[in-house]
Amino acid sequence: MNKINQLFSENQDKKLLSLYFCAGAPTLDGTGEVILTLQRRGISMIEVGIPFSDPMADGPVIQDAATKALKNGMTLRKLFEQLKAIKDQVRIPLVLMGYLNPIMQYGIEAFCRSCVECGVSGAIIPDLPFKDYLEVVKPIADRYDLRIIMLITPETSDERVRFIDEHTDGFIYMVSSAAITGAQRSFDDAKQAYFRRINAMNLRNPRMIGFGISNKQTLEAAQQNAAGAIIGSKFVTLLSESKNADEALDKLFAALEK
Repeated sequence: MNKINQLFSENQDKKLLSLYFCAGAPTLDGTGEVILTLQRRGISMIEVGIPFSDPMADGPVIQDAATKALKNGMTLRKLFEQLKAIKDQVRIPLVLMGYLNPIMQYGIEAFCRSCVECGVSGAIIPDLPFKDYLEVVKPIADRYDLRIIMLITPETSDERVRFIDEHTDGFIYMVSSAAITGAQRSFDDAKQAYFRRINAMNLRNPRMIGFGISNKQTLEAAQQNAAGAIIGSKFVTLLSESKNADEALDKLFAALEK
């Protein structure tokens, strides 16, 4: 069974926590160490960012991390080498998150094959048009048992949400707002209404809520309205400051108590 499906199947009553970091930042060779540290500390699932020069959905924190990673020499090919080196030690789902351009340059089939060879269970490609996903990417990904995770936002219509739910597997990434990534102090009434609307649809796929989660209030709101939460910018900031995944996690867990 794909590790993503297994995670949600075995933890239906547990509120999951997934963390994002950008491969190659703060250090080129630290990717494996960060992943193994997060796994050891109980993180449910990890999103590994593929650095790109024009990350249009990302805020300044993740953009800065991607810029540093590229300057450090991180490439998709090097990332796969790093992941392959730790494959036998990784038990939790790894999801690559990256833009279409570097994946297309690598080749869709080669990308899916490399993901499986390196223990990656899924991919999030924010700028992948859904039509291209259905016609081109999904048939290849399905052959490799790789989950392509799609995003929905408060602006996504019910009809579109149901269509995405019908044609995807793994989980649905609920973006908390239509804005770029970045920490928020709270979720306003409009976002809470969005969470309730999606909850009421009784979708087939589990959902994870991301974008803006950085404290106890936003974490609890996400975990109350989905299978769990995804934290990106807050952890990337702490990892950049401390250069040490254990220290960054200590500070993150402390922030999530406030």
